[in-house]
Amino acid sequence: MLSGPSGVGKSTVISRLREMDVPLWNSVSVTTRPPRPGEREGREYYFVDEREFDRMIAAGELLEWAPYVNLRHGTPRAPVERKLAAGVPVLLEIDLAGARQIRASVPDARMVFLAPPSWDELVRRLTGRGTEPPDVIGRRLEVARTEMAAEKEFDVTLVNTSVQEVCDELVALIVRLPPHLMEGRRWQGLPPRKASRIRPSTSYSTWWTANTAWSSWLPSGPGR
Repeated sequence: MLSGPSGVGKSTVISRLREMDVPLWNSVSVTTRPPRPGEREGREYYFVDEREFDRMIAAGELLEWAPYVNLRHGTPRAPVERKLAAGVPVLLEIDLAGARQIRASVPDARMVFLAPPSWDELVRRLTGRGTEPPDVIGRRLEVARTEMAAEKEFDVTLVNTSVQEVCDELVALIVRLPPHLMEGRRWQGLPPRKASRIRPSTSYSTWWTANTAWSSWLPSGPGR
């Protein structure tokens, strides 16, 4: 899973991964916030109202969900379960509260933290995108301080100084993909390596993370 503070560039990284045609399925979250300019239903998010979100919670349709700055976000359960059952590596883009829920329910899930180069740069990105009023940005920054302090809970950190390099490093963590997932793909993968902007977030070594980080998502047996 990929997590990090608001404004760090998670959505931008996901968009670039789609352009790269990486053999990886990214889960699309459901949210109660309205679409931003350029966002499309089912691509960035599924946009629902509060009543529908409540219904999904009651029906057990969300793998995880959490409130965030007077809004709620969650991960639809059924699509994730279908992809994992088919042996497809899954990437979840979620906030800290959701990541903690996944860690509790799926202990083997690998947690990647996307960090800004500095706090000042994160503030600049949040205030510079101009999509939200100052009071909302202020609340996002308050939450971001808590999220930044939780970096040590993750297995590995990628510092977002370059979107393309972050994408390359993230893909480098996806190792030993089943051959059928690579057939017909433009993306041929990267050899396992120690990436310059990767740092271990816990006691795991960088080598361990870079070579095994996503293996728990892959199927066992001959096809692995």
